[in-house]
Amino acid sequence: MTIKRALLSVSDKTGLIDFARELHAMGVEIISTGGTMKALREAGIPVIYVSDVTGFPEIMDGRVKTLNPFIHGGILAIRDNAEHVAAMEKHRITAIDMVVVNLYPFRETIAKPEATLSDAIENIDIGGPAMIRAAAKNFNYVTVVVNPARYGTIIDALRTEGSVPAGLRMALAQEAYGHTAEYDACISRYLALEAGETLFPAKLHLVYEKVENLRYGENPHQQAAFYKESGCNGQGIAHARQLHGKELSFNNIVDMEAAWTIVNDFDEPAAAIIKHTNPCGTGIGSTIAEAYDKAYTADTVSAFGGIVAVNRPVDKAAAEKMSTLFLEAIIAPAFTPEALQILTGKKNLRLLEAPPLAKGEAVDLKKVSGGLLIQQLDRVVEQTGEYRVVTKRQPDEQEWQQLIFAWKVVKHVKSNAIVVAKDNKTLGVGAGQMNRVGAAAIALEQAGAAAQGAVLSSDAFFPFGDTVEEAAKAGITAIIQPGGSVRDEESIAKADQYGIAMVFTGIRHFKH
Repeated sequence: MTIKRALLSVSDKTGLIDFARELHAMGVEIISTGGTMKALREAGIPVIYVSDVTGFPEIMDGRVKTLNPFIHGGILAIRDNAEHVAAMEKHRITAIDMVVVNLYPFRETIAKPEATLSDAIENIDIGGPAMIRAAAKNFNYVTVVVNPARYGTIIDALRTEGSVPAGLRMALAQEAYGHTAEYDACISRYLALEAGETLFPAKLHLVYEKVENLRYGENPHQQAAFYKESGCNGQGIAHARQLHGKELSFNNIVDMEAAWTIVNDFDEPAAAIIKHTNPCGTGIGSTIAEAYDKAYTADTVSAFGGIVAVNRPVDKAAAEKMSTLFLEAIIAPAFTPEALQILTGKKNLRLLEAPPLAKGEAVDLKKVSGGLLIQQLDRVVEQTGEYRVVTKRQPDEQEWQQLIFAWKVVKHVKSNAIVVAKDNKTLGVGAGQMNRVGAAAIALEQAGAAAQGAVLSSDAFFPFGDTVEEAAKAGITAIIQPGGSVRDEESIAKADQYGIAMVFTGIRHFKH
């Protein structure tokens, strides 16, 4: 459609002046509201004040200015409908061919720590969404623009074709409805929180924006894309910054999330190496180099081609160790210049900086056929003082340290999960097995002779005493598990029989 008249009213004035200047040069008549009009006039661009169009002043601190038939009639009129055209002529309404609007900065306002409910309410746009939706509804005749990044495309179309093509108008309309939907979802969520509703609203409105298309999904025949939560607080993998290496794959991102959540559970320098979302090795130490070395030596075979995460900046010493192994990606809070010099020598190695995970409230979403499951993330702050030693023998100080370490790791292993640990590193990991004794057998076999004097953790209770029996044969001296089985006494008796100390946490860590 040819553009003869455009309404410009934006909060985000990025690129506005250049865009308006181009429109004016093409003979487009521009009408506008308060702040936008002021900016245009200061730039020397002729503009008609919206009150001169409506014949009515902006009132109520600008709450009412564009809600008027001279505006909405000009936007909504069907140009080839004789009755609509007659109504426009009768009421002296001029058609508006383009609406360029973006909304009051509601999200930016509520992000400020000092923002009040009153501040938030005053930044709920009314006229803007009404104009956007009206223009989007009438996209056959009207071009609606909510994203400054589109200005160049529109100017190019007007220059080359003299109008905005129908396909582009429809795409802009879809983008416009997405813009208002996201805006309303943000307001709805904010008011729900203000009203005391926290995790589980009666209606869940999710808004995500695309980060990028991916080459494929879990397998080459599956299409995939990566999205980030709109308005997210800047935490997590979606806000990681890639410094080097090949583009990320679907599986890389899934494994990075698994690795990053593990190391963020530790206060000490920690490293985790992930394969297929499970930790093949986890270690803590006085330095990241030491922690990584422990994670790597935990399972040198599985570490090949893994994803590494650390919770401290990668320095030269750590980089030198990491550079000797083929890795898919390394994710860390930062990399020193010396570390980058070493690691960027590996052309395909992906290096990512990520912000630490927040300790606050967050949710986990799982898609099912025709629905969605939502739960709190398993980030419980455990009170170790409330753990119970249920056996005759108490763990010694060193065993306690290893039990706590193993307990933190097993939380991140797919159920049924068993972790064997010693000297601040994992020795064996049994993940995703159909029975617990099978998971224990895998972990203990992997640990081998090193299981002598090690500890064992289990993400859920032992239904029978057989897991304790297997642990005792391998030389395990202490066990940590939730407890709560009807056969707890059987497991306790087995532990006492072999002189194993056993701790009940009272907390389960299933991970499906």
